[in-house]
Amino acid sequence: NVVDPLKMSGAYGTDALRFTLAAYAAQGRDIKFDEKRVEGYRHFLNKIWNVARFISINIKEGEEIISVRELCNNDSQITLSLADRWILSRLSTVCSEVNKSLEDYRFNDTASILYQFIWHELCDWYVEMIKPELYGENEESKRAAISTLVHVFEAALALIHPFMPFISEEIWQQLPMKKKVDSLCIRKYPTLEDGIENKEAEEKMSVIMDAVTAIRSIRGELNIPPSLELRASIRTLDSAEAILNTNITYVKKLAKAKDIEIGNDVQSPGNAATAIKPDMEIFVPLKGLIDIDAEINRLNKELARTEKELMFVKKKLANEDFISKAPGTVVEENKARHNDYVEKLQGIRNSIEKLEQWGKQEE
Repeated sequence: NVVDPLKMSGAYGTDALRFTLAAYAAQGRDIKFDEKRVEGYRHFLNKIWNVARFISINIKEGEEIISVRELCNNDSQITLSLADRWILSRLSTVCSEVNKSLEDYRFNDTASILYQFIWHELCDWYVEMIKPELYGENEESKRAAISTLVHVFEAALALIHPFMPFISEEIWQQLPMKKKVDSLCIRKYPTLEDGIENKEAEEKMSVIMDAVTAIRSIRGELNIPPSLELRASIRTLDSAEAILNTNITYVKKLAKAKDIEIGNDVQSPGNAATAIKPDMEIFVPLKGLIDIDAEINRLNKELARTEKELMFVKKKLANEDFISKAPGTVVEENKARHNDYVEKLQGIRNSIEKLEQWGKQEE
C-alpha cells in the first residue's frame, strides 16, 4: 500500500502530485490516497496553461500592459468594466484568505481556495466575460481587460507557486509585463493590496452569476445542447432588474441566450422550466426546445440502466468473499461506484419529476 512518488510524478507531473498532497493535508486526518485526484489536478495544470496561451494570443507584439493601479487612477482615460472590478476584488479577498490559511498551516484550505479561484472564478467566469471586449473594436476596453487579466493571473501564479513551483515559474517568466524581480521565487508573496476590494462589484456579479447559473441548470436538466440559444424571462426583486439590464451582455453570453426579458412585472410564460434564486425567478419556455415525452422516455431508460448497474455493484459489496479477497483499492473503487450510482439515480428521478410537472403545465 505504498505510493511511489517517482511513478506518480512521471505519470502526472511533480506539480500535480505536490498540489494533491497539499489538498490532502488536513490536520489530524489520515490520507486515503486516490490516483484519480492527482489526475484531476493535472487537468488543473492544463487549465492554467490554457490561460497563459489565451493571454499570448490576445496580446499584440510590443503592446504595453498597463498596471492596474494606473488604470484605477482618477486621471486614467480607461475605465475598468464590472468584470474587471469584480475579479480584482476577488483577488484581494483570496490573497487575504490564502495568507491566513498558510499562517494557520491549513494547507488543504489554501489549495481549495486557489483551485476555486483560478479554475472557476478566473477561468470559467472572468475569461469568458472579457472575450467580447478582447474581440471587439473598443481599444480602451480591450487594454483594460487584458491588463487586468495579466495582473490577476500573475498574482495567481505567485499565490500557487509554493505548491506548483515548476509550471508557475515557467509561465511567469513568459508573461509580457514589467517585473521587479528576476524570478517568482523571490517575488513578494501576494497580499490583499495586490487586488482592489470592491464589494459593490462583487454584489452585482453575484446577481449576474445567479441568473446565468439558473439558466445553465435548466439547460443541463433538460439535456439541451450548448449550441442551442435559449429564450428566458426573469422576474426580479429590488435592484436586480437594473443590475441585469445594465449587464445584459454578460448574461446573454454566459447563459447562451439570444433573448432575455427582465423586469419586476414579468409573468411566467406557459409551459416553462423554472428556477428560483434569492433576487429573481427565472423562466425558460420549453416550446420548440424539447419533446418532453421523448425526454422522459430517455431518462426512464437511463434510470433502468443505472438501477441495473447499481444492483450489480451491490451484490459484489454484499459478497463476503469479494470483500475479504479482493485488493483494498478494488473494494474502494466499487464503493465509490455505488455512491456515484446512488447520486446519479437521485438526479435522474429529480429530472423526471420536474419534466412531468412542466408537462402538466402544457396540458
